[in-house]
Amino acid sequence: MPAADLFDDVPEPAAEGAAGRPLADRLRPMVLDEVVGQDHLLGPEGALTGMLARGALASLILWGPPGVGKTTIARLLAERARLQFTQLSAVFSGVADLKRVFEQAARLRQTGQGMLLFVDEIHRFNRAQQDGFLPVVENGTVVLVGATTENPSFALNGALLSRCQVLVLRRLDDAALERLLARVEALRPLPLLDEARAALRAMADGDGRYLLNMAEQLLALPEETPPLDTAGLAQRLARRAALYDKDREEHYNLISALHKSLRGSDPDAALYWFARMLAGGEDARFIARRLVRFAAEDVGMADPPALTQALAGWEAYERLGSPEGELALAQVVIYLATAPKSNAVHRAFGEAGQSARTTGTLMPPAHILNAPTRLMRDLGYGKGYAYDHATEAAFSGQNYFPDGMARAQFYRPSERGFEREVTRRLAYWAGLREAAP
Repeated sequence: MPAADLFDDVPEPAAEGAAGRPLADRLRPMVLDEVVGQDHLLGPEGALTGMLARGALASLILWGPPGVGKTTIARLLAERARLQFTQLSAVFSGVADLKRVFEQAARLRQTGQGMLLFVDEIHRFNRAQQDGFLPVVENGTVVLVGATTENPSFALNGALLSRCQVLVLRRLDDAALERLLARVEALRPLPLLDEARAALRAMADGDGRYLLNMAEQLLALPEETPPLDTAGLAQRLARRAALYDKDREEHYNLISALHKSLRGSDPDAALYWFARMLAGGEDARFIARRLVRFAAEDVGMADPPALTQALAGWEAYERLGSPEGELALAQVVIYLATAPKSNAVHRAFGEAGQSARTTGTLMPPAHILNAPTRLMRDLGYGKGYAYDHATEAAFSGQNYFPDGMARAQFYRPSERGFEREVTRRLAYWAGLREAAP
């Protein structure tokens, strides 16, 4: 494809004839008020509404799943802001293409006209290509609107993110999908019973474009087709929407749902999300790693064997493979969901890390330092150290924090599970410490 074709202005939908155009293109919103499902951005109090009202459209990253209106919103923003709309695809473009479009934007700026540069799949640009946007975004040569289905925190450079505002587009809810179906039926009623209509929305899975593509297949049926039930709908549509795509944000949403269900001690919900991920093709090893993390973060010392159980389940999966090994992971899911919970270790480690960063380079107290040389002995290294096993309780009560740092308590065990016993031990040692000379 010639480079010029990559960023020449895309014609407005109304400029082309309807013949041969997909239904999703024919029903593309012509004004921002027609965009469905994004009221948090385009409603009266929406972020984009406020920008347009102030006449201050910032460079943006539109983050959301496919089929929710990212491209349409970018085009309509350019129209409302009176900017030339120019589109690039990160899949087909390189540094030379970026340079050429930046030069075009600079020429437009000299004539008093601005450019809104829409970059689809912007996360596919590498670091050097993303850095190329920095000067033209910073000096206002272009208003950049990037679209991505990937988490910008992971997919985009921090320098570029700092110059753009990230706006999250939501998957279309049931009401928004129904509004799209109503627009379809302004052309012709769909041959669907209520149950099939609900099934059609569910199959779309929040993707408006996919909903319209399925509706287009239904519009191609003869007009005398009797209303379809759910089974008839499934027979006539080529395929169902994927339940889960491990390469999209859904990947993170479902592992979060599994983690939260485990934390909430709900084994049934946890098993459901575990099964959803497997059914979607998720790598069971990824789930196994997260189960090990959960055992340390959310069960911890309340049930120390939980970490051993999680590791054993992972090893069993590695030995058995799929599908037999998945049963071992299911056992781990149930074990962790029903185990007593404590994040005391997680919190203690975080607080200790913060204290370590704050105190910097404080030396350990001299009495707990080894003294392998005479000079070190002369400097007091090891002087006064009490060997704990030489005491009656195998506990000396000495101070092990740096000189000049007050004793701190990072680990505060809960009263759940094994940590009840740990609490008793710590209280016993605290009493010995107070009584020590």
